[in-house]
Amino acid sequence: MRLNERLDAARGVRRTLETDEAPGRTDEPTQDERDVVVEVREPDPSVTAAHLEHADDPLAGFKEAAAQELFARIGSRLNDSSMTEDKLHALARTELGQIVATEQAVLTPGERIRLIDDIAADVLGYGPLETLLDDPTITEVMVNRHDQIYIERNGRLLESSLRFTSEAQLRRVIDRIVSRVGRRIDESSPLVDARLEDGSRVNAVIPPLAVNGPSLTVRKFARTPYTVEDLISMGTMSREIATVLDAAVRGKLNILVSGGTGTGKTTLLNVLSAFIPPTERIITIEDAVELQLQQDHVVRLESRPANIEGRGEVTIRELVRNSLRMRPDRIVIGEVRGGESLDMLQAMNTGHEGSISTIHANTPRDAISRMETLVLMAGMDLPLRAIREQIASALDLIVQIGRLKDGTRRITHVTEVQGMEGEIVTLQDAFVFDYSAGLDEQGRFRGRAVPTGVRPRFVERLADVGIAFPMSAFQVEPRAAREF
Repeated sequence: MRLNERLDAARGVRRTLETDEAPGRTDEPTQDERDVVVEVREPDPSVTAAHLEHADDPLAGFKEAAAQELFARIGSRLNDSSMTEDKLHALARTELGQIVATEQAVLTPGERIRLIDDIAADVLGYGPLETLLDDPTITEVMVNRHDQIYIERNGRLLESSLRFTSEAQLRRVIDRIVSRVGRRIDESSPLVDARLEDGSRVNAVIPPLAVNGPSLTVRKFARTPYTVEDLISMGTMSREIATVLDAAVRGKLNILVSGGTGTGKTTLLNVLSAFIPPTERIITIEDAVELQLQQDHVVRLESRPANIEGRGEVTIRELVRNSLRMRPDRIVIGEVRGGESLDMLQAMNTGHEGSISTIHANTPRDAISRMETLVLMAGMDLPLRAIREQIASALDLIVQIGRLKDGTRRITHVTEVQGMEGEIVTLQDAFVFDYSAGLDEQGRFRGRAVPTGVRPRFVERLADVGIAFPMSAFQVEPRAAREF
């Protein structure tokens, strides 16, 4: 069926649905309307299946056919590294104009503009994800299968009305994302971690591992990095905590940000990195580049997986070791999840102070236990006491961030690592989240992290290097005086 015939059929289905489902209509249809109903209820079977599914979009079938034709014409150039994105878009629009002209499709000016934009998104971009990625209120996009997309907005999961037209379209989007960062995904390597140009994290899984079809998860990054004032206004941290963390970073304390998946560890790491003086040399090490540091003197390192022949892998651990030869003032590791934790601790203990990293754990005590496990993964067969002594000597502060039941992300603990007591690493909370304030009318927690009244030992260490802050930050407020 020609493109313009598909367009006419789609418009016919749309007219039928509007006639049948018009709200409040009680009169009998006219003879002309009956004729339209009879005519479009028995269309070409090749049109029915595609367009009843996308009946809200009369151009859906037309766009799909045009996209297939466009992809057939320029598909070999989509991953051509010698072509810039601007040239590729210009070529696609030129080819698309020829396709429409050849088919002699009758389109209104509005339909033509919409068609060109949608085809560009389908073939050159991210298809229906374009709208979701452009929405600043959406923090995560989860494609369970081509016809089921969920989003996270304000900490809540919602199902989106947008859909991919087919598994083939979803797979093309996945291939395009992966190829842009030099990764691959196929039956021999059916899962991959990648990123978008803005740093948004992407995970994709395809059959045979994904039983219901290709799955895609995108954790978005804000186009404008969050500042400490943003986190204070959102209730993630209090101003007292911000003051303490500012002093801790400038005073070169070694800080570990701990939290579960999706709690905002990387966002908090970005905010902490903003406290680093611009005169210092920073080396960042990540699996996939996500950090958005604002300083000028930054060297960004990214690990690399093995190629199709199983060669060429560069691990986080190798990058940590190499960074020690790059004259760093600060080493910022996106996340420790393996043997690189031992190298990080050794770096912290041998003069590379002020390092910051993140770890998956639910409490500060769990963070210590997990760090012990990760060090054992280095394969050095160290005794447990030696590992704990390394941890107690290297780490100064653990900042625990959590995603509460109301969907908000809050700092729940600011904990000092004080040293060893017998066989145990001793911890002391400086701030702890207060749940006793209850919930507001929207079901959100009123509380915030409040001081425990304990003055951390690192206060004197910071004072020795000329960094002072008001001791009132650690004073316990009477409950009646707290403002939540």
